[in-house]
Amino acid sequence: MPHSSTPVETPPTHDADGASLSHGLKQRHLSMIALGGVIGAGLFVGSGAGIAAAGPSIVIAYTLSGLIVMLVMRMLGEMSAAYPSSGSFSAHAERAIGPWAGFTAGWSFWVLLCTAVGLEGIGAAKIVTGWLPGTPEWAWVALFMAVFCATNLAAVRNFGEFEFWFAALKVGAISLFLVLGVLAIAGVLPGTDSPGASNLTDLLPNGGQGLVIGLLASVFAYGGLETVTIAAAESENPVRGVASAVRTAMWRIALFYVGSMAVIVTLVPWDSEEVVTKGPYVAALDHLGIPGAGQVMNVVVLVALLSAMNANIYGSSRIAHSLVERGQGPKALARVSGGVPRPAVLTSCFFGFVCVLLSYWRPDDVFPWLLNMIGAVILVVWFFIAVSQLLLRRRIERETPQQPVVRMWAFPYLTWLALAGMTAIFVLMAREPDTRVQLYYTGGMTAVLAAVGYARQRRRSHT
Repeated sequence: MPHSSTPVETPPTHDADGASLSHGLKQRHLSMIALGGVIGAGLFVGSGAGIAAAGPSIVIAYTLSGLIVMLVMRMLGEMSAAYPSSGSFSAHAERAIGPWAGFTAGWSFWVLLCTAVGLEGIGAAKIVTGWLPGTPEWAWVALFMAVFCATNLAAVRNFGEFEFWFAALKVGAISLFLVLGVLAIAGVLPGTDSPGASNLTDLLPNGGQGLVIGLLASVFAYGGLETVTIAAAESENPVRGVASAVRTAMWRIALFYVGSMAVIVTLVPWDSEEVVTKGPYVAALDHLGIPGAGQVMNVVVLVALLSAMNANIYGSSRIAHSLVERGQGPKALARVSGGVPRPAVLTSCFFGFVCVLLSYWRPDDVFPWLLNMIGAVILVVWFFIAVSQLLLRRRIERETPQQPVVRMWAFPYLTWLALAGMTAIFVLMAREPDTRVQLYYTGGMTAVLAAVGYARQRRRSHT
């Protein structure tokens, strides 16, 4: 009999997919994943290019895309609270539209997450080799992959603990940044003069075109918020966890994303070279004259990248497991031991490491092709979420005797508004040369997956 102080994994139970996954995530894990999961590596790494293109209007860009994300999270929360599932939006799309839709949404997101694992590993390795020159990048990537693969193979509790502390550090760092920034803007931070509104006078320095580029950059910085609804299925109270995460999404997005962009463009001139070369957060801290700011932020970025690696290995393995449990993939990946889908974890890690190897072996053709292929996947997933919610709302009301725990605001009007916003972003992507290529490649992959999924659906319906 275990000692009373030893944490015991909750026995596996069946979720909405019939999958035997453990419920080892505690409410504190889920709360911190929801809080810190919104602070992705894209916020620290990719926002500099958006600021350089949009100038101060980057705040408008993050606000507009943030509004769409809030609506998407609310829709996803409504469905996940009604039907908790490790397959999240993939399972909802299958329930609402058909097996082909669940197949398409699930496997395209799996490719996105696995590729992202490789990219985040490369980014983290570059930071470490900057501190330890002469050490090979691939060795650090291999080390990170091995650590997080082992973590996810052991127990979901381990994933939760890693993410709890990673998220705590990210939240602490960005909160401190916001406090220092607001004090400096107010002119009460010792040793600094308030810039006032001097850096905000030229709101659209590159016109509407710059705002469009900033908007597209901001959309992809929000990717990863879906993980909390995947993790909720393995928590002690899935419905409560989803409801809490969704209800706090609005202020988290407003504070961490829109708030930090507002602080940065107020403190630092938008056309400062340091915003791109050093990163916007480091540039802002350097502007405040805080010693060692660059290295401190490098540590935070490293933590953000490692956190994203951990979360994406977890998310990809659960999506894959849910798909095969529903007959949408090779049965070998469905095996669960100790409450963990270990074959799915190993397969996701292997695919992620292959992406890393491709970045070394074929940096000029295969790797860019892979990056373009996943470029617009997150938008495709959001589209499936919105359509699924539109179709499932009436069914949820019929099947839920009590009032639904999470309800989409002003249904169906805001759902249609979100779909219109996503369509507008697709159109804007088609107008920009760089994003147009991503749209075409992602569209091609989505079409292939949809055709395969539909063929499987037809074959199964005739057997």
